Amino acid sequence: MGIPQAQEPHDPRVLRLKAVLLAVWAAVAFVFFFFARDLQFVVAGWPLGYWMGAQGAVVVFIAIVVVYAAAMNRLVPEDSLPTEDDSPHV
Repeated sequence: MGIPQAQEPHDPRVLRLKAVLLAVWAAVAFVFFFFARDLQFVVAGWPLGYWMGAQGAVVVFIAIVVVYAAAMNRLVPEDSLPTEDDSPHV
């Protein structure tokens, strides 16, 4: 199974963030395009299905990466605060 010290438990906040962003990705990538023909909205002069396929999905995926990076930058410093056990060993 591996070395117990190498198997660190995952932070539940990070797992929740990954699950939410994965659900957003799946909704944009699969669910939205499945119903694209039924959505007859016009965005910037183009049908919504065409716009999401051409530009919208890419914008959403970039937004997912930006949200993940910002959230991880916020969470990592909280986890790396020095403790008494982290003192350098001489």
